[in-house]
Amino acid sequence: MKFNMRYRINDLLAFVSVASQLSFQRAAIERGVTRSALSHSIKGLEEDLGVRLLNRHTRAVSLTEPGHQLFQRLNPAFNEIASAVDDLNRFRDSPSGSLRLTAPRAVAQTILSPVIARLTAENPGLSIDLSSDDRLVDIVAEGFDAGIRFGKSLQPDMIAARMTSVFSFAVVGMPEYLSVRGIPRAPKDLLEHQCIRYRLPSGVIFPWDFAMGDEHVSVSINGPITLDDQSLMIETALAGGGLALVFANLADDHIKNGRLVRCLSDWECSLGQLYLYYSSRRHVSSALRVLIDSLT
Repeated sequence: MKFNMRYRINDLLAFVSVASQLSFQRAAIERGVTRSALSHSIKGLEEDLGVRLLNRHTRAVSLTEPGHQLFQRLNPAFNEIASAVDDLNRFRDSPSGSLRLTAPRAVAQTILSPVIARLTAENPGLSIDLSSDDRLVDIVAEGFDAGIRFGKSLQPDMIAARMTSVFSFAVVGMPEYLSVRGIPRAPKDLLEHQCIRYRLPSGVIFPWDFAMGDEHVSVSINGPITLDDQSLMIETALAGGGLALVFANLADDHIKNGRLVRCLSDWECSLGQLYLYYSSRRHVSSALRVLIDSLT
């Protein structure tokens, strides 16, 4: 059998990507190609090798025995190649390469935006693709190099690096609204207010839970408005729609210029510490390393 490695290296890389993700769609996203192009590459590779590498089901992909054996040999080999090439960065003035990240929208807007702007300016060979999404993203399955989440929840083969940035919530309302309804002095006072509810991507309404020392209070808020975007909640509060519990970082400028008033500032409300997650199975590239060093 004649097998031209020169022309099939990209097809082998395509196969490793599909085998890792067990999904043509996720592998296509990871490689930045169309699903049909990826399928064509795999089909051509199977024809050249004379064996079926993948079982294609309606909604899933699985490895055949030959496919499994090939993946077990190729995956560490390509990781070693990537590591060898990335090691050349020590001879460069700055890191290079591409990086795919996912983070909650508010975190992307207030913390990551200035960081990635600085990193790409300082490192001309570096490119960063950031996806802002409030849902709980499977970093590996969806082809991301790293992701940011609230709280430390270690999954198999994942590393969680604690970030230096702190994110907390603030109850805010416009001055005109508060002059009529009064400023809440304790969490129980919120029951007398019109509150803007926040729906999480899971469909769950975000709870208004507060803590001060050893005291913890959960308030069942009332209000006719439910939104799924923090920035939209702030705009609604600015329009007099009621009180909003939002990320303090997003509301800071409005609080400073007096367009919004922060209430219950003595009470703490937080989703927890921010962590940068990445797979322990993947080579930590120079691109990812410079991001880790900037955020942790």
